[in-house]
Amino acid sequence: MPFDASDAETDDALLARYARGDAAAARALTARLAPKAFSHALRVLGDRMEAEDVAQDAMMRLWTIAPKWRAGEAKVSTWLYRVTANLCTDRLRRGGRAGPALDDIPEPEDPMPGADARLLAASRAEAIKAALHGLPDRQRQSIVLRHFEGLANPEIAEVLGISVEAVESLTARAKRALAAALGPMKDALGYEDG
Repeated sequence: MPFDASDAETDDALLARYARGDAAAARALTARLAPKAFSHALRVLGDRMEAEDVAQDAMMRLWTIAPKWRAGEAKVSTWLYRVTANLCTDRLRRGGRAGPALDDIPEPEDPMPGADARLLAASRAEAIKAALHGLPDRQRQSIVLRHFEGLANPEIAEVLGISVEAVESLTARAKRALAAALGPMKDALGYEDG
């Protein structure tokens, strides 16, 4: 990104240049201050369109006072924040399209599972681990390779040095043994019929 001389200028200097008719100063000041006004309005009002209107109105007021601006009395950004806050307050009082009150907005759902879900998942994992260790070695290997590692039957056959039919037979016997071992714990592990 090339260096722009206006990046180093103060807000006061840019506003003074704008007041003398410098359009580049207006663009630089707008790029610097309008996002701040918009962000503040959006947080207060909770409505993007309302925030855009407020930010635009605040910037228009800044351009209007530019010829009368007295540098050093206040910071331009502070003045703009004050105007933005006042415009937001006016809209809220008028009952504009502002979003609901902060207390009326429901808390966002936590994407992380709750403690109960984590405990249930840990119980399930422990039960499956114990049931797996109760299987004969080749059956355990076929189940782990198929359902935990995601290998296809021909790949499992190659790994175990047996035929695809033997893999299918081992996997089927392992599934029946796991169902028998885990069946009595179905309710405790939170599994339903279906």
